[in-house]
Amino acid sequence: MIYLDYAATTPMSPKAIEVYSQVSAKYYGNASSLHDIGSNARQIKEASAKVIAGSLGVLAKDIWFTSGATESNALAIQALLDGRKDDRKQIITTEIEHSSVLNVFRRLEKEGWQVDWLKIDQTGKVDLNHLKELVSEQTALISVQHINSELGTIQPLKEIADIVKPFGVLFHSDCVQSFGKIPVDARELGVDSISISSHKIYGPKGVGAVWMSPDVEWGAYFTDPHQKKSLRFGTDNVPGMAAFAAAVKEIMVIRDSEFERISSFKKAFIDELRKLPYEFIIEGVENEASPYIMGVRFPGFEGQMFMLDCSQTGLAISTGSACQVGSDLPNRTMMTLGRTIEQAREFVRFSFGKDVKAELIDEIIPKIDTILSRHFEKVLRPTKNQS
Repeated sequence: MIYLDYAATTPMSPKAIEVYSQVSAKYYGNASSLHDIGSNARQIKEASAKVIAGSLGVLAKDIWFTSGATESNALAIQALLDGRKDDRKQIITTEIEHSSVLNVFRRLEKEGWQVDWLKIDQTGKVDLNHLKELVSEQTALISVQHINSELGTIQPLKEIADIVKPFGVLFHSDCVQSFGKIPVDARELGVDSISISSHKIYGPKGVGAVWMSPDVEWGAYFTDPHQKKSLRFGTDNVPGMAAFAAAVKEIMVIRDSEFERISSFKKAFIDELRKLPYEFIIEGVENEASPYIMGVRFPGFEGQMFMLDCSQTGLAISTGSACQVGSDLPNRTMMTLGRTIEQAREFVRFSFGKDVKAELIDEIIPKIDTILSRHFEKVLRPTKNQS
């Protein structure tokens, strides 16, 4: 099967697997233990944090490991809000954020916070003029995903920061789809916290990280009077941290060249799709979006059915963000963009990674052609009563 669902997860790299296995066997101690075996594990954790911090242009002491991006988003947002000493009650975000962010804000809304939804344009980019209207001295926090996981839209985080920072607003960004693919320098972006995930860059599942700016006050979600301030407590997944760091080292070496290669692949893929006698619509922007993600609609073909046909034909794609898989509701991002329910149900996502080679296009396109021709022939074929 040809895997085209890298935005959902990536296969672990051989190096990450090797590191995970070796650390599991040799450094099995609890990193919180005071004996030498625990100390050895703690050194692995600290070394892993340095690697990840270096890739973000920050210090290791401000990196906090988590169980993944969902926990990272929840803990970072809550920590920033808990650190405020004022009575601000407004939060700004968009309706196309990952569900792990939206779920936090829906809970906060029930707790009395005012959540204002930032407008986006037809490509999924935030409306900066609307942001200027929304932000005020009552705004506590804004959260905007760096790269949308379904459209590939890259948000102008630095411009957002320039607008909100004069008001003293704290800024969180979900950088899961951008980390390891485009430059993510926390300081240059002007954010106060960043969440990232291991399994999106060929590391193990169940490991993520948060960077919390040392320049802002934040409050720990869990408190323990016997331990120093921490974003998260619990036994450290040291093998996962080490494998995460190994994956970071690998991805940073090839990040720029891989960006160019995937950009060329995506362009060639689209060019070949256009040669087929079927209409398709690229959602978002074609050239300025992340080359790793491509949201598409084939008008008249429900995305769920297209995805299942692809699976039977040997192509692994998705109908959007993994957080929405299994839902009977139309794609949330499409609805936010103003698409009809029928159009929203047509949405599918192709996402690309390191095992997607140019020569695979000659296999992928005929499979898609077969699926489309079979579907539209069936749709257009008259029934006995019509003939």
